[in-house]
Amino acid sequence: MPAIKTISDFRAAFRNGPYAWPGGYPLYFITADGAALSFKAAKAERRNILEAIRDDDKRSGWRVVAIEINWEDGNLICDHTSERIESAYAEPEQ
Repeated sequence: MPAIKTISDFRAAFRNGPYAWPGGYPLYFITADGAALSFKAAKAERRNILEAIRDDDKRSGWRVVAIEINWEDGNLICDHTSERIESAYAEPEQ
């Protein structure tokens, strides 16, 4: 799990997009309190996230600490939007 320690780390992770390369695996952010945030939520709440990183605010719920691939959790939900976060290997069959 790549750590996000600085605003630059967050910006670089966000710029790289919602899929890991190579492989195209779906990514999501993890906050200091263990919440999962989708890229959609991170984009909408970017200002709060950047302030929390700047201030090292681990109590607000916006301090992003890592980015991770969702390998097999077909039920992973964004804790902000309540939308399902895509997984690499547990997608429903079409």
